[in-house]
Amino acid sequence: MSWWGWLALGLGGLLAVWLGFLASLVALGRRAEARVIATFVPDCLVLVTRLARDPRVPRRRKLLLLGLAGYVASPVDLVPDVVPVVGQLDDAVVVALVLRHLVRAGGAPLLRELWPGPERSLTVLLRLAGVAGPSRADGPQRERAGV
Repeated sequence: MSWWGWLALGLGGLLAVWLGFLASLVALGRRAEARVIATFVPDCLVLVTRLARDPRVPRRRKLLLLGLAGYVASPVDLVPDVVPVVGQLDDAVVVALVLRHLVRAGGAPLLRELWPGPERSLTVLLRLAGVAGPSRADGPQRERAGV
């Protein structure tokens, strides 16, 4: 079997484990945790939309977000979407890199303000971006974030 086959098999196995994990959380009565895990990607999409519409975000960052939306919507990707799991993984990596850039450019307070999901998911997102600090539970931050 080629390395692509092994990679696809491994990623397919990870997807099966993730789905099994979600199903087990639901079966154990922990629907809230399952919902947090299942809604992380949609929450990221809502965040990108809110950032693109926010007047505090500089135009060049909005262009980056527009480019991100175009890349994700485009059928032409680094890895075609017809390749199971891996085809969607490249989109997720590009989204993560753009959000990481936005956070590191000083936009963590604005991300905290605009994040639609649970605090736990936001903490994970900020940790992946290499940012730690006060949560939005500490109160809204009204200063110009300069994402």
